[in-house]
Amino acid sequence: MPRKLFAALCAAVLVLAGCSAPADPPALQNNQLAQADSLLSADQPLEVERVATSSKKVKPGAKLNGPKATAMLGTLPVKGKAAATGYNRNKKFGNGWKDFDKDKCDERQDTLSRDMSKVKFKDRKKCTVASGTLHDSYTGKKINWKVKSGSVDIDHVVSLKNAWISGGQKLSQAQRQALANDPLNLMASSASANRQKGDKNTAEWLPKNKSFRCQYVATQISVKKKYALSVTKAEKNAMAKVLKSCRNQKAAKVTPIKPAGSKPKASPKKDVKKAPSVVKGTVHPGAYCKKADQGKRGKSKAGKYYTCKTDANGKLRWRV
Repeated sequence: MPRKLFAALCAAVLVLAGCSAPADPPALQNNQLAQADSLLSADQPLEVERVATSSKKVKPGAKLNGPKATAMLGTLPVKGKAAATGYNRNKKFGNGWKDFDKDKCDERQDTLSRDMSKVKFKDRKKCTVASGTLHDSYTGKKINWKVKSGSVDIDHVVSLKNAWISGGQKLSQAQRQALANDPLNLMASSASANRQKGDKNTAEWLPKNKSFRCQYVATQISVKKKYALSVTKAEKNAMAKVLKSCRNQKAAKVTPIKPAGSKPKASPKKDVKKAPSVVKGTVHPGAYCKKADQGKRGKSKAGKYYTCKTDANGKLRWRV
């Protein structure tokens, strides 16, 4: 049936039946809107997919678009491991996650949303991640993650204990907290792989996923450069070996900080008493001396030295 004829018939039916299109519902007042919004947020936690997140595979980790990693590696100081004395994760690097980039979401949540695809949130401001898919760089496996599943950790690429024994003791508390919450040093990863790694350096542990090793090493080099940390000789050799297979691998653009930790207290200066000056000419033992010569020494004809000081009566005399 032609569209125009069909439309005409429909209109005729409506007229005959005395029907009319339903009226628009009355608009909600402001207080009603507020109540509805309150009920939605209180009783029905919002879980929506972030606009910037898609089903496409996401490559975890910070962007590396700076100088070549091999060149940056050559600038890192080579030192032995410092003693771990005084290391305490919470006391030295801060307890809990901070909002490093001031976007009102802590860095754990920022890292989860950055490193996963198909991300869904629990809150309206799209901050608290509810679920997502991680293509784990450490193992090469796909992980469908949900809150409290325990399958994904946020790894410090340069572990905090390794940072402590490679120069972190010279950083201020604020600088150490920055290191612990810097997106450059954070990566969503398989929980089991993260725990296998622990506080090991490159010479002691590398990801099983060989295709990721260049990015992993370049990220560690970038973090150590930024926070004025050192590498051991074995660590540097292991990094150089990995980078042989990817000589064009880039590090991150970083501006090295100046360690601002407390400086060791200077030892108190010892009081060095100056030897008393010697008056010209010879002096006579027991003879009176001038007030201007008090405390000074004088040499007798016999070659013996006497000092101008008060006797029992308060008189100044040349005495032994």
